[in-house]
Amino acid sequence: MNSVCMASYNGEEFITEQVESILKQLNPEDELIISDDTSTDDTINIIKRFKDKRIKLLTNNSFRNPITNFQNALRHASGDFIFLSDQDDIWLDGKYIQMIELLNTYNLVISDSMIVDEQLNVLHPSFFKYFNSGKGIIKNMIKSSYYGSCMAFDKKVLSAALPFPDTKEIGHDLWIGIVAEMVGNVYFYPVPLLLYRRHSATFTPLNVGKSNRTKGQMLMGRIIMIKEVVKFFVKNKTEWKKD
Repeated sequence: MNSVCMASYNGEEFITEQVESILKQLNPEDELIISDDTSTDDTINIIKRFKDKRIKLLTNNSFRNPITNFQNALRHASGDFIFLSDQDDIWLDGKYIQMIELLNTYNLVISDSMIVDEQLNVLHPSFFKYFNSGKGIIKNMIKSSYYGSCMAFDKKVLSAALPFPDTKEIGHDLWIGIVAEMVGNVYFYPVPLLLYRRHSATFTPLNVGKSNRTKGQMLMGRIIMIKEVVKFFVKNKTEWKKD
């Protein structure tokens, strides 16, 4: 049994397409966990209308924070392998089975994707090439290429990554990717398995690298990030030696 974890918030415009693209690939025993962060639109009703026993809808949350919302979904996951999912993308056919096959070899797999607009017109055929994606803790701390919508990992990574650091300076997906590099092996799979939709309400902007933050704020963010990574390493290095 495997789990897909989605964080939703006011996603009525696109969530139907995404849920449909996921459910048609899952096995009967799998689960789609959707943690909703107090949506004020029709998101919850749309999800309930699927009437699919594989959907586990977590409501009455008030995180006001997508990182905490994802953490809530992940804490309810019971699968051997765990996928992350945004509410507005679309899984391409074959994503599930290809990722599962790779997860028999790697602890975390992140696939390429095609960046598309609201109408699914392709803006960039390769997310990896656009963002220069790849492994490397320092590389990704400078500019993250760990995007949760393209990621899946095993229970070893999930157990090590939770709870997330209590800071907004490290995204949930970046943290999971960094932890996976420290506790296991990571593979960037150069095949697009997702339509990565960009629109005005997306949490992560397409123009990554451009920021309204001051240099001082960005420096402080990097310092916090380094502290959390070092703290994790020191806390866990004894256990790694035992393994």
